[in-house]
Amino acid sequence: MSTQVTEFDSKAFRRALGNFATGITVITATTPSGEKTGVTANSFNSVSLDPALILWSIDKRSGSCKIFEEATHFAVNILAADQIDVSNHFARPSDDKFAGVEYTEGFGGAPVLPHTSACFQCESYETVDGGDHWILIGKVVAFEDAGRAPLLYHQGSYSVVMPHSRFPTKTDEQPEAVQKLEGRLSNNLYYLMTQAVRSYQADYSPLQLSTGLRTSEARMLMVLQQTPSLTQKELLTEINMPDIEVQEAAAILQRKGLISCADENYSITEQGVEQAEALWRISEEEQEKMFSQFSEEELATFKKVLSTLAAH
Repeated sequence: MSTQVTEFDSKAFRRALGNFATGITVITATTPSGEKTGVTANSFNSVSLDPALILWSIDKRSGSCKIFEEATHFAVNILAADQIDVSNHFARPSDDKFAGVEYTEGFGGAPVLPHTSACFQCESYETVDGGDHWILIGKVVAFEDAGRAPLLYHQGSYSVVMPHSRFPTKTDEQPEAVQKLEGRLSNNLYYLMTQAVRSYQADYSPLQLSTGLRTSEARMLMVLQQTPSLTQKELLTEINMPDIEVQEAAAILQRKGLISCADENYSITEQGVEQAEALWRISEEEQEKMFSQFSEEELATFKKVLSTLAAH
């Protein structure tokens, strides 16, 4: 059950904001003297079509503020779904973020990253004071649209786009054109897979959230139960979360007494093991409910198909 909060701390506020799914970008810039920077940000948004304006925001404490202040242009690189490593790379502090990184120079020398979903090259237009952040507005002078599936951010975890069906459920009420389309879609395996996953999540997600853990926290706890001690870097690889979200989820789990941290290694506590077991039971019970109608032979074939597709 949700609770209205009128007095809140910044962490609780940030968690609530995490319910709004966003894309992930890497914003890059180069000063006239040649100093480069790149930061991972999910605050990107459109402002105006005429003129073509966009905005994003940067923490005033960031060491990259000076570079964006001096740069005449910046580039908004919208990451594709397979660029988690790129997101994590530019989210970490580094003396030279572009060492070993492939890029081309855009307007004002702003680095343009390859293989992204899209890229907007912008002329610095206006900077607005926004509390503890600077809001940077850019005038788009060029853009590229690769159309690749974007990398998403939701509830502290990386995610991907899944198409949503808006078709009515009662066939006899559907227009003839929609019936024909659904007839074709019923033989489209990709469509059927996405619909099946959506249906599964609709039942499973509320059960998981009822434990008081967000997806990112539940995932971390279940991973640590299987591998009792992991560094933050190893967790990043295992659970596909940004650095800052690993830290946030870990802090929450530590406050709840579910994990501990010593010598930069995260370990699950006895209480955490019990909670992880509860999560696994929810998962297994939901799986049993959804798949009990199928024979062992059918399930074996299903697992083989999924494993083969996942390996590609």
